[in-house]
Amino acid sequence: MAVDKDRVEGSATNLGGKVKEGAGNLAGDEKLKKEGIADQVKGKVQNAVGGIKDALKGK
Repeated sequence: MAVDKDRVEGSATNLGGKVKEGAGNLAGDEKLKKEGIADQVKGKVQNAVGGIKDALKGK
């Protein structure tokens, strides 16, 4: 069974958000930090949607 592309993209967005958040922390840039946190939330939601799609395909 193939993994849904939403899960892959969601994981990548989440990871990118963690990098942004870390960079924001290091640079003292609150805007970058908040963007990173928002990207993480977006990635987690997209990953969950992909998980639901995978579950529906399996049935």
